[in-house]
Amino acid sequence: MPTTANGTQIAREPAVDPRIKILLVDDTPENLVSLEAALSGMDGELVLANSGREALHHVLNDDFAAILLDVRMPDMDGFETAELIRSRPRSRQIPILFLTGYRNEEHLFRGYDLGAVDFLFKPIVPEVLRSKVAVFVELSRSHAKLKEQAAVLQKAEQQFRSLLEAAPDAMVMCRADGEIIMVNSQTEALFNCGRDKLISRNIRTLVADWGFRLRPGWNDEFGFTRIQPAERGREFQAFRNGGTPFPVEITFSPLQTEEGVVITSAIRDISDRKRAEEQIRQFNANLEERVRERTEALLRSNEELQQFAYVASHDLQEPLRTVSVFAQLLAKRYQGQLEGDADQFILFIVESADRMAKLIHDILDFSRLDARGADLFTRTSCEEALDDAIRNLHSVIEESGAMVTREPLPAVLGDPVQLTRLFQNLLVNSIKYRSEQAPRIHVAAVRSGAEWLISVKDNGIGIEPQYAEKVFGIFKCLQPRDQSSGSGMGLAICRKIVTRHEGRIWVESTLGNGATFYFTLPKKD
Repeated sequence: MPTTANGTQIAREPAVDPRIKILLVDDTPENLVSLEAALSGMDGELVLANSGREALHHVLNDDFAAILLDVRMPDMDGFETAELIRSRPRSRQIPILFLTGYRNEEHLFRGYDLGAVDFLFKPIVPEVLRSKVAVFVELSRSHAKLKEQAAVLQKAEQQFRSLLEAAPDAMVMCRADGEIIMVNSQTEALFNCGRDKLISRNIRTLVADWGFRLRPGWNDEFGFTRIQPAERGREFQAFRNGGTPFPVEITFSPLQTEEGVVITSAIRDISDRKRAEEQIRQFNANLEERVRERTEALLRSNEELQQFAYVASHDLQEPLRTVSVFAQLLAKRYQGQLEGDADQFILFIVESADRMAKLIHDILDFSRLDARGADLFTRTSCEEALDDAIRNLHSVIEESGAMVTREPLPAVLGDPVQLTRLFQNLLVNSIKYRSEQAPRIHVAAVRSGAEWLISVKDNGIGIEPQYAEKVFGIFKCLQPRDQSSGSGMGLAICRKIVTRHEGRIWVESTLGNGATFYFTLPKKD
């Protein structure tokens, strides 16, 4: 079944059978042959009957466009046959043309009285016969088409009414001035009012502010005003029978008809939705207040933790410095003079004091990262930040024989000091965890959507994939302390710097095949 652009099925017009039937009735076979010959070639089926009774038998079973009926027949003449044909409702409207060889006034009156449409006098002129019969054949075909079209329209109307009744919303069809011409059962239930009381009523008595603004445009092809597409989801205040107000949402669908514009209003009660929206609004308001309070508490706690870390690290430096100084004095003054393992114990104290000093220094650096405000962000060249990091590590790079290569790096909005520290920590990590070969480090950058993806690739010992996230934790060092001089804070500081710049950092590596550290920085002006 064909459909319209919006998917609605259209009832297909049934095909009209082109084989129209014509009944020829005459008791003389020669006359039937003559009639058949005269009408041969016409767009219709010729049915022959040699008596009135046989004609009645055909009329009982078929419909005919016309009946050519001989007046003079034995047993049952043409008038009697016509009278019986006219007595049946199904065949009452079939045109009857009497065939006669006598011009008799009484026969004419009687024939027309029985419903004859014409008399044909013998000998019959074939051209006249064909022209008269052709008129009735065309009338019959037109009548059949009209009948079938009426059936199609009736079926379409029934389908439309069924669809209207099946709609989940209240459906109100009204004229442009608001006069209601059709409603469905949902409308009766929604407004608590019977259909008989709603028809011819103005829809504004149900929805006071109802109104659909027509936006016409002239259509030269069809010569009538074309209405623009429907308006969807407009909210109104409606009133039930009794004056109870409630919120509704209406979708307007205009239709141009011969009688003017008909507007279908799909009306949906949104009382439950409005209550849910109010509950969600109140919940969001409460949630926002709770989030604000929680955020303030977290900020206070974070600030207190940062202050504590700074104070604790600062206060630890003085006694640690004292321990380190006196341990070094012991080593210098009494080296080789003490018994047993004393020299080794003093060396352990000095090394541990140095490691503790580095750890305290890194903790201080970590706690100071957030202390630098966003006002320090400026347009920073990553090229210059990398150059500063290489200069800071000049001696380390020379001692290790490391080679640092690069591709063009972008300029970003960031803290130049922290970006230098980011590159410096990543370079130190690549040099520290090198393989037996001299370190080879390559720095590159590519565009990735709304951010820059920067990579630092080395040929070091690599990392097992299961530790790829662990290495960014505080005090995390995959090598034993006796094999590493690091504090385990370097990559944690890198993550905090990248996070502060609204980016991400991660590592991709396999053990023994080097590592590539990736981090993103937003492309901001």
